[in-house]
Amino acid sequence: MRPRALFLLSLVTCFGVEPNEDIPAQILKVRRIHVDRMAGGETANHIRDMVIGSLQRTGLFVITENPDKADAYLRGSAEDLVFTDTFQTSEGVNARLALGSGSAASSSRSGRSPSASLGVGENESSRIAERKHEAVASVRIVNKDGDVIWSTTKESAGAKFKGASADVADRITRQLVEDYELAKKKKTAESVR
Repeated sequence: MRPRALFLLSLVTCFGVEPNEDIPAQILKVRRIHVDRMAGGETANHIRDMVIGSLQRTGLFVITENPDKADAYLRGSAEDLVFTDTFQTSEGVNARLALGSGSAASSSRSGRSPSASLGVGENESSRIAERKHEAVASVRIVNKDGDVIWSTTKESAGAKFKGASADVADRITRQLVEDYELAKKKKTAESVR
């Protein structure tokens, strides 16, 4: 017997606990979701609203503002950042040459020292400041027992026609729809056997 199977058998035998083998399949039982406030400040509330809109458009779940009526809760944290990335470089090439000779001065004539000097230099520096926008969210769906039945983390620097927050909300929803459909196919395949 495999180690995992032995562990599960020992849980059932010792504690009378039957572990749920397929927690992700529980997502198929969810009909109503309450989207809780997200950690991360005011921008998190903005992303929360976008997640609600994106989930609503899928038609998979009823989104409820009443947590008492929900089958599950979407919780997590999100942040929308605007920052400046600065790149600074400096390069330089320099060359110096100096020649000279000296002679002793005699009383009858004064001598001059021939000398030469050459200098070449080039310095270049650049500074680029680039404004960037990035959003990130980490969310989970929790059932009424407090078990996490689905989770994902998404980030975005924005899409061609969308801001970073809207893109993160859509990425979360796309991932949930994909995982929901996968669980549905798996359940259908198991029922056929």
